[in-house]
Amino acid sequence: MANILVVDDELGIRDLLSEILNDEGHNVELAENAAQARAARGRARPDLVLLDIWMPDTDGVTLLKEWSTGGLLTMPVIMMSGHATIETAVEATKIGAQSFLEKPITMQKLLKAVETGLARTGSAIARKLGLPGLGIQTAPELTVEAAMTGGQSLPTAVDIGPQARQLFELDKPLRDARDEFEKSYFEFHLAKEGGSMTRVAEKTGLERTHLYRKLKQLGVDLSRGKRSSA
Repeated sequence: MANILVVDDELGIRDLLSEILNDEGHNVELAENAAQARAARGRARPDLVLLDIWMPDTDGVTLLKEWSTGGLLTMPVIMMSGHATIETAVEATKIGAQSFLEKPITMQKLLKAVETGLARTGSAIARKLGLPGLGIQTAPELTVEAAMTGGQSLPTAVDIGPQARQLFELDKPLRDARDEFEKSYFEFHLAKEGGSMTRVAEKTGLERTHLYRKLKQLGVDLSRGKRSSA
């Protein structure tokens, strides 16, 4: 779990990024301009910053340069913009930005950039402490039975007959029965993959945006099965 600061003047972008990153188990702080970003940076050093380039008071590149010259650029910064030129992206990288994301930002690119940034942060901390490295602890491997019954084992196949109807009530409309199965199916994969939406999307063959909407529709508790921090 990491502390991530999202700086963007668009409410919709802030809410979307916050929702995605929270789903991945991170703590997210939001800032809508450079002034709020400075205050957030002053309160506690974030593990990573997602910084928009075009903002009304001070643009992201200027803020990045301010942090760099003031010795405050101690965390990875990922720049974001929907209108920036190649020259702007190159300039930000030279100042110290780790990478650049072009809007609209896909979830896959966002999570990959965040994962890379946090991996570098973990490696830097490990070097300072003289440790070989910092890893991410994932949820233990679960059986289908354990995932569907809260960790309790089911009877053997020869004894399961009447009890199958207790897991899924069959005397109901097909759509309702299907929703119950799909909810259990996705809850199993979320538990198995430690709450990672990216890995669940890969395992189930769904595009991540569609998967997220499907889980919301089914009422799946996205807080269950989160990866624990290293």
